[in-house]
Amino acid sequence: MISTNQQSTESRAARAIREVFDSGRPLVYIRSPEEQRVARVLGSMGLPVWTWCLTEGMRRGDESAQSGTQEARAALDFIMAHPGEAIFHLKDFHEPLGDSAEVRRRLRDVYQGCVKRRKFVVITSPVRLIPAEVERSIAFLELRPPDMVELVEFLREGVSSAGGDADETVLYEMAGALQGLTLDEAGYALQRALSAGCKLGADAMPALLEEKKMLVNRSGYIEFIAQSTDLGEVGGLQGLKTWLRERRKLFQMRDRLGTEIVPKGVLIMGIPGCGKSLSVKAIASYFQLPLYRLDMIEIFSGRHGKPEGVFVEACRMMEDMAPAVLWFDEIEMGITSTETGGEQGRIFAFFLTWMQEKTRGLFVAATANRIDLLPAEMIRKGRFDEVFFVDMPVAQEQIQIFEIHLKRRGVDAGRFQLGQLLQFTDGWTGAEIEQCVISAVTRARLEEREVTQQDLIGIAAKLVPLSRTMKEQIGHIRNWAFERAIRASPVQRP
Repeated sequence: MISTNQQSTESRAARAIREVFDSGRPLVYIRSPEEQRVARVLGSMGLPVWTWCLTEGMRRGDESAQSGTQEARAALDFIMAHPGEAIFHLKDFHEPLGDSAEVRRRLRDVYQGCVKRRKFVVITSPVRLIPAEVERSIAFLELRPPDMVELVEFLREGVSSAGGDADETVLYEMAGALQGLTLDEAGYALQRALSAGCKLGADAMPALLEEKKMLVNRSGYIEFIAQSTDLGEVGGLQGLKTWLRERRKLFQMRDRLGTEIVPKGVLIMGIPGCGKSLSVKAIASYFQLPLYRLDMIEIFSGRHGKPEGVFVEACRMMEDMAPAVLWFDEIEMGITSTETGGEQGRIFAFFLTWMQEKTRGLFVAATANRIDLLPAEMIRKGRFDEVFFVDMPVAQEQIQIFEIHLKRRGVDAGRFQLGQLLQFTDGWTGAEIEQCVISAVTRARLEEREVTQQDLIGIAAKLVPLSRTMKEQIGHIRNWAFERAIRASPVQRP
């Protein structure tokens, strides 16, 4: 058994494996693609470690492989004959285990021969394939990505071997940036930073995050959003902003608060072009957290496997990335309860449970356009902390949005009489205001002159807003939402 102090400094992976060993279970099956990481953890258990693979046979450390042990049956015979306490790490043993009844029978013999003798057989594989004959004899573990303890120790060794030096604060900052990656991936990120000549610490963060972005985006259905948006760049929506300011403090205190108090997430629904996506980006920036977008259309494409399994794995992967903000864009397109017994129904049921049980460091921000497709179970209190409706901006909010977009493009908003534009902009969305500014600035740049009031008026007078072309649909959205959500802006449109 290990001491309490030792437990407090052990990684999650080491603790899980040690607990299985301490329980006396001689056979362990670990699902993980990280063979070297498993070997690293097994090496910390205080017992001799033997490693087997089909191409080399059984060997201890850097010693020569034992002759005649390449076959799976021979490897099990070697374990049975070994006289002392040891750990035997069998790589990809699921293949011979599934193919040979003789190997399965011999593994059951090994189980009986190793009980109470401090001999442990650890099978590692990237997939779970455990035959029924041995399933009750094997303890199964799924090795999730390394936690902070494991990452910090790995980085400490990596920095030291590179001839560098870093204090604990820097190491923890770097480990936080790499959460959710495997140790191999973390190593690539560290090497990228060092090869770019970055000093360890704040200077290395861009390189570490760029490597993480590349590794995360390769999944095809999770996207790392690097763009940062300040909360002040979101025009209007004072109700939502006030709520976020209050919840940020609670989220930052999450480790000291009860689970029911820690903010879980927010659902932002409303009219297209009114700032839902921009608000999510601002939430991540305001909370000082990385932002990841889950592409529901890609998950349901079938290109990555069965949607149900892909969705579950994506949610678990994001928990490993925490603390972070997870963005479900157009959530109504993928998570519905219309097919209670079908795949979408099962995904919906999983999502509801997951929202209640997920790690407290993951804040969910969901956006929806077709709000009438959202089931009642999604928007009831307790799923999300709050449900906000984003309407078209009123006059004073429109002026603020004009100012934001002019400033963003290097134009002094103080030169304009923006109130004069309001005669044209009734019912405009924030996206339409942005497009008006872009068109006016583009025209002025082409003619190599300053933007004028007349440029804005000329564009505004010709623009046909969404509120006119889709009047009935928008009226339906507003009527539906006003009874079911909190207005993101305290100012109500007439």
